Amino acid sequence: MNTAVLPSLAAVPASLSEEALARESARAQAALRRRRWIIISLRLLFLFVVLGGWELLARLKWIDPFFYSQPSLIWEQIAEWQRDGTSQGPLWVQIAVTLEETVIGFLIGGAGGIVFGILLWRNKLLTDVFSIYIKIANSIPRVVLGSVFVIALGLGMASKVALAVVMVFFVVFGNAFQGVVEADQYLIANARILGASPRQVTTAVVIPSAMSWILASLHVSFGFALVARWWASSSAPSRAWACSSPRRKAHSTPAACSRP
Repeated sequence: MNTAVLPSLAAVPASLSEEALARESARAQAALRRRRWIIISLRLLFLFVVLGGWELLARLKWIDPFFYSQPSLIWEQIAEWQRDGTSQGPLWVQIAVTLEETVIGFLIGGAGGIVFGILLWRNKLLTDVFSIYIKIANSIPRVVLGSVFVIALGLGMASKVALAVVMVFFVVFGNAFQGVVEADQYLIANARILGASPRQVTTAVVIPSAMSWILASLHVSFGFALVARWWASSSAPSRAWACSSPRRKAHSTPAACSRP
């Protein structure tokens, strides 16, 4: 009789444990949903407090609206630009041109930084020769190159893309080079022992090891590309001034006076 009862008793805890696990899983999922909604609510509350406090301080003249503006005026200005366009053309055209120049500079600078970082790691002689020049170039405040590029390349897209490329290149290059240097030497040695060629070591071991460094730099450098595009535009003289005389217009690119 005992032997007949034991299997049934053994089956009861198993069923209870499955039910308990299901309940715990449901509780955990509900807790995660509550936490997600709490986080969203707190974020919206923080945004409301910041914008509301900014608006209130500006209306009470505790901060100068001339220097700090206020959210309601900013929204009215954006709505006016959307409705009537900016002084240089429709708002969405200006946004599209900005994104175009930013993306082009980001792609060129990012690709160049990754390629040159890996090439320098593969060739010790190139590293020893160019390391000093890279350090010197990296020490130059890159935002001041905006005016230089405007003088050299004109007021068009080229000067803005060039500054974005420089801003992105050194960030990505530094991370890519450091990432391949930090690759596991034991994995590289094992791959070489197994007969892997230098290209296979680079593509199968080194680049995957450096991907976290490269992706981190790309995440940051897109913002640098956007800032570089804005800085190149703000450091350049206005198109109306640049194109107001034949002599100044001759030093600008042909499309500079017509491009947004």
